[in-house]
Amino acid sequence: MTIIQDRVAVTDVPVLDVFAERWSTRVFDTEVPLDEEAFASALEAARWAPSANNSQPWRAIVARRGTSEHESLMSHLLGFNQAWAGSAAALVVFVAETETEDGTGAPWAVYDTGQAAAFFTIQAHARDLATHQMGGFDRDGVSAAFGLDARFTPVAVMAVGSFGDSTDSPDFLRELESAPRTRRPVAESLLRNA
Repeated sequence: MTIIQDRVAVTDVPVLDVFAERWSTRVFDTEVPLDEEAFASALEAARWAPSANNSQPWRAIVARRGTSEHESLMSHLLGFNQAWAGSAAALVVFVAETETEDGTGAPWAVYDTGQAAAFFTIQAHARDLATHQMGGFDRDGVSAAFGLDARFTPVAVMAVGSFGDSTDSPDFLRELESAPRTRRPVAESLLRNA
């Protein structure tokens, strides 16, 4: 696995290496095709994410670079995401099934879809794929472009591919790629810790 040492998180307590080493790049190699075996492994990990009543309320739209689907997804990304995401080997939309076929609401679906995306991300990183999740996209546009029923809600778009070389990137991307990795302390995230 490629480990970029200056990107490894400095954690307050030990965590698995795959968590400390994972980070969201915006620089992907534009020439390297998607590692299909590693990608299939990440999808398999997502399949095994926990869900309420084993309902598995997630779906995915996969759009590989060079396809009309990739081009369509790129057109629905917002703002800054359009400046860098196109270099990824694939874009994946994680979609939550927020209602069942009979119209019953599934309030846990977005949470469970997030877990599937997280499992995908960690497995992708373990297999040397870079990822970056995005919330900045036109959900209605994606739904229309891919003919999603109203019961399906696009939750996030993830760029996936091989790490690129930031030295060949514009200044603003090089700055983002080299910025220190920070998180607020755990204590500040706990509303109550009795």
